[in-house]
Amino acid sequence: MKKIRVGVIFGGRSAEHEVSLQSAKNVIAAINRDKYEVVLIGMDKEGRWYLKDETKYLLNENDPRLIALNSTGNELALVPGESGRQLVNTAGETGIGRLDVVFPVLHGTYGEDGTIQGMLKLAGIPFVGAGVLGSAVGMDKDVAKRLLRDAGIRVADFITIKKEAEADFKTAKEKLGLPLFIKPANMGSSVGVSKADCEEEFLSGIKKAFEYDMKVLVEECIAGREIECSVLGNDDPIVSIPGEIIPRHEFYSYEAKYIDENGAILEIPARLSEEEIAGFRNTAKKVFEALSCEGMARVDFFLKADGEIIVNEINTIPGFTRISMYPKLWEASGISYGELVERLISLALERFERQSRLKTRYDL
Repeated sequence: MKKIRVGVIFGGRSAEHEVSLQSAKNVIAAINRDKYEVVLIGMDKEGRWYLKDETKYLLNENDPRLIALNSTGNELALVPGESGRQLVNTAGETGIGRLDVVFPVLHGTYGEDGTIQGMLKLAGIPFVGAGVLGSAVGMDKDVAKRLLRDAGIRVADFITIKKEAEADFKTAKEKLGLPLFIKPANMGSSVGVSKADCEEEFLSGIKKAFEYDMKVLVEECIAGREIECSVLGNDDPIVSIPGEIIPRHEFYSYEAKYIDENGAILEIPARLSEEEIAGFRNTAKKVFEALSCEGMARVDFFLKADGEIIVNEINTIPGFTRISMYPKLWEASGISYGELVERLISLALERFERQSRLKTRYDL
């Protein structure tokens, strides 16, 4: 039987470039070569695409602090259209064959925010994960929180700031209390996130967050346990058992997530009652559906001392590093890493097949 040709895209222009490399390494290793042919597409920090040789596509691959994309390889361009579904070597203008499906392992901006999803949809290539809408909404914390709030799902109280000059510590303190968390609206993995207990820290955090985005969130601090669930599926998604993050840093920072293996304790399964487990799983499914997600997502929560569940955020391309919660939660729920990757590819092909039957033209 002919193998399914899977293009794995990784790297990218976001601040999470190195995390993407770590995730891609594990995804690529988990793909069943008896069933799939893998095409490696590395994207550098300037956004250029390169065809990569699997034997030498990463530098310092075992060091999360120094891992880097090998700069060698043929530069590629994607050609849309019915005759497309192919990548072209820009030097020789020769195609390298059709891709049956793409697995984007691109965290953060220009990868998780609907941009590459829109491009792949225009090119007519099936892809793993949320579509354009779910990706864009999930990435924008401001929009996601307002949609969840309208759906009756509890989120942390917040203020949205669109200009640095509009940041007012007194107003934020009166509305949200102290301490405050300050975040770029469109950034993941705790990049650009600060905790503020005073005006000086607040203004410094606002300045830092605006380095990464044109919109910044100021959130109330929720005192509670950090619980996460993994979601998998399209129309009828399933939810993993919950796990708990117990940070050893002041909060679950970028370094704790991806660099310092001792930065947090991952307790899987989380110590919860049956009622609490059901509450988290039901809420995770509601969040996934309310934000029009497909394929996969990780939903992050806070559990307050009084039992209230509060949604922190959703990640539509969660980490696949060796210390990432998304695959670990599925392993603990009975789905191995390899099976998880295969299911994600199948979900992408299934969605594409269903969408392909829709009319795109109106014939008189």
